[in-house]
Amino acid sequence: MAASNASCCEPACPLCAAAGETLLWSGRHARVVWVDDAAHPGYCRVIWAAHVKEMTDLSATERTHLMGLVFAVESAVRTAFQPDKINLASLGNLVPHLHWHVIPRYAEDPEFPNAIWGPQERPARPIARGSREVLATGLVQALAELSAEV
Repeated sequence: MAASNASCCEPACPLCAAAGETLLWSGRHARVVWVDDAAHPGYCRVIWAAHVKEMTDLSATERTHLMGLVFAVESAVRTAFQPDKINLASLGNLVPHLHWHVIPRYAEDPEFPNAIWGPQERPARPIARGSREVLATGLVQALAELSAEV
């Protein structure tokens, strides 16, 4: 089992490098970043700090902590953006670094009801819903409450 509290140290890994991302929250074991995507407002990633590939590389306590973060982000996104649905995904086929996508879905988004990586059903156009600032404020509050529980 990998030492999951180790520093992220893979220079070729884009999630280890953390360049050019908009950080919404950072803790000892993970960070939450904003994915700037006009067709999917509120899209975030929860990224585990250590370079591990799979959920089973984490201890049971770490898995619980990570999923608590994912659920806190989902809750904050739902409050800030009022999506029609939330998609949670942990794929990592191209980037083998443990991370979760928290993707708010809207009936008017280009791919709905397909996955955002699927074929477009309608032309892409910006969707005006919520704001990064409202999300960040809600996220900080949700994560503070989560931290108090853990």
